[in-house]
Amino acid sequence: MVHDLREILRLKQGKKAQPSTTVIDSRFVRSTPESGHRAAYNGHKAQKGSKLHAVVDTLGNLLALCITAGNVDDRVPVEQLCERVRVLSGENVRVMFADQAYIGEQVLDDAEFQGIDLVVVNRPEGSRGFVLLPKRWVVERSFAWMSRFCRLVRDFERLPEVFAGLHFAMFGILLVTKFLKEVQFTT
Repeated sequence: MVHDLREILRLKQGKKAQPSTTVIDSRFVRSTPESGHRAAYNGHKAQKGSKLHAVVDTLGNLLALCITAGNVDDRVPVEQLCERVRVLSGENVRVMFADQAYIGEQVLDDAEFQGIDLVVVNRPEGSRGFVLLPKRWVVERSFAWMSRFCRLVRDFERLPEVFAGLHFAMFGILLVTKFLKEVQFTT
């Protein structure tokens, strides 16, 4: 359902049904006792939790995600996510934007193996504080949408598949809402 709604909304907004460009990033989610083995200590956040690795299209709609332990490096699930995106998009995705956490030859090779060019968007030199980076803000906005759903603020689930499924259900709700607004304005 999420896949079909995403395609319909892309077509209504004058885009092709399948994206050619995506954005990847990860989001740290604090754990609960139910998180079990995924609740790993993250040194950057100084907390225990899980990581949600997400790929969105240029409109911010969820394409693929992967749940890992909080101490897993962002570069580890790149090949798996690229493969999912490639299959889901019918091999249309050619470019994937990422932040500086995805720098490295291995991660570039993993994406290239799936036929995707990983482009790292760097912060301007000498910048301090928050900087709005081109293309990269889209995935951050998607994470903000996720945080509006209380169930997704923390990792309450025993199985990572359930936690991932709740994210797709949430995006289904958002896409249905967008679709209904589009239909309302056109009638």
